[in-house]
Amino acid sequence: MSRIGKMPIAIPKGVEVKIDGNNALTVKGPKGQLVKKFHKDMIIEIEDGTIKVKRPSDEKQHRALHGLTRALIQNMIIGVTNGFEKTLEINGVGYRAAKQGNKLTLTIGYSHPVEFIDPEGITTEVPAPNKIIVKGIDKELVGNHAANIRATREPEPYLGKGIKYSDEHIRRKEGKAGKK
Repeated sequence: MSRIGKMPIAIPKGVEVKIDGNNALTVKGPKGQLVKKFHKDMIIEIEDGTIKVKRPSDEKQHRALHGLTRALIQNMIIGVTNGFEKTLEINGVGYRAAKQGNKLTLTIGYSHPVEFIDPEGITTEVPAPNKIIVKGIDKELVGNHAANIRATREPEPYLGKGIKYSDEHIRRKEGKAGKK
């Protein structure tokens, strides 16, 4: 059995979970609502305030889907209760971020400012000119939007300039050696 897949998921107070006939799970909570359709072979049961995921057989695909399905449901419940956030830092002289309405504008060394419009369900905050916080209830969308922002100017190893996650460590390289 999958160690992750066999663990039951507790449904916290204030969270409503529904499942329909074709394995579409709806999770409603204080922060919003998420709907996701899961593989038709996975067996999702709601009993006694917990969700249990079971697999029909020990085939390789069913074993792989077992833990994945459970982890995705857990992330949906965490998302509607607490939400998810990623913090990005901008390093470099003259590099900065600004927020206007739902538009994030980055000045990161290009001849033009780079603009991002917040996708539906995602909000970005700029508490300081060199810090960006991406928040939302869907873990996949939050991570994807943060990765798109980071990809506009990835941190380089010589000077460390660019956009990086706050918990990311950039391995620095030594510059070119001079003549003796």
